[in-house]
Amino acid sequence: MEKKKLQSILAIIAFAAGLMLVVLRLDALLDFAGRLLGLLRPVYLGFALAFVLNRPCQAFYRLYDRGLRHLGASRLSRPLAVVSSYLLLIAVLGVLISFVVPKVVESGQLFAASLSGYLYNLREMAEKLFTYLHVDADFLNRIQIPELTTYLKSALEGLAQGVSNTVLSVVAFTGTLISALVTGLMSVIFSIYMLSGRETLLPQCRRVLRAYVPAKAADAVLDVVHLTAATFTNFVSGQLIEACILGGLCAAGMLFIQADYAPLIGVIIGASALVPVAGAYVGAVLAAFLLVMVSPVKAVIFLVFLAILQQIEGNVIYPRVVGTSIGLPGIWVLTAVTVGGGLFGLPGVLLSVPAASVLYTLLKQDVRRRLARSGS
Repeated sequence: MEKKKLQSILAIIAFAAGLMLVVLRLDALLDFAGRLLGLLRPVYLGFALAFVLNRPCQAFYRLYDRGLRHLGASRLSRPLAVVSSYLLLIAVLGVLISFVVPKVVESGQLFAASLSGYLYNLREMAEKLFTYLHVDADFLNRIQIPELTTYLKSALEGLAQGVSNTVLSVVAFTGTLISALVTGLMSVIFSIYMLSGRETLLPQCRRVLRAYVPAKAADAVLDVVHLTAATFTNFVSGQLIEACILGGLCAAGMLFIQADYAPLIGVIIGASALVPVAGAYVGAVLAAFLLVMVSPVKAVIFLVFLAILQQIEGNVIYPRVVGTSIGLPGIWVLTAVTVGGGLFGLPGVLLSVPAASVLYTLLKQDVRRRLARSGS
């Protein structure tokens, strides 16, 4: 028998044996994969952190490199850029914790204190609506607002106490907090290594790929990696910038509509803007629900204001700030969010759009190549 045929037969037998092993031991393999992913959590969390900080780190690196090159100390540019990136991240988190969080807590406490009055307003609005529609509204008179308010407050306090007790129990008996701190610390260390060794790690990965993969396949893989990195970078930076701008402008506008809840509603709108497509509607509904108990007129004014603000932000501010789009049509954005959320929950919602954009771009490029070869 020829050597090539023998090798082919042996390869087929090995593939069949491996496939049979996978089928028979699928549960064990999935369990092993889950444990391996758990052990590698600091690595991919560190990669995610380094990915987010990569753009400001590169900006700081170019700035320091231009200044230190004339002094012969260009080797310090990368460490200074990494330190500056983390200082920027700490400063942003410090601003959020120092200014935004207390205002949000204050608005939440004000809402809880005014809950009884809001419930009275809702009942009055319901009575007027039922009277206008000629519907019997006697059951509304049987609703005791003080008892309902007490029940809602006790339910909220019970929920908060239950969460606190659960957290304390978990920390006391399982050491989850220590594990989380260790994971976070290891993630930061990995991200520092990735950012500081960028010029070494990337060429090493390319060399390994070209050494073990045929040249044509290696070039295709590198093209996909570059496309994926660019798409995810544009998406992450775009969503973060959009959320900050939209939340800030919304909070500023709320100062003229309902100043007490301006920080709270600004945070709601900004956080919901991180979720593509559906986030805008969810944030608008939550904010409008808070305002409708204060005044239905203010809720309507807010919805009109938010609709105008989103149009201005989406058509004027976002393209100028971000500069590029991920290039995915709206119907596919909605499809990606729906499928990603159904399969993987919140991470699927956040990551499905850039992933779908990469697949859409690759499919479009392949279609163009095939049509060009066929002359169509």
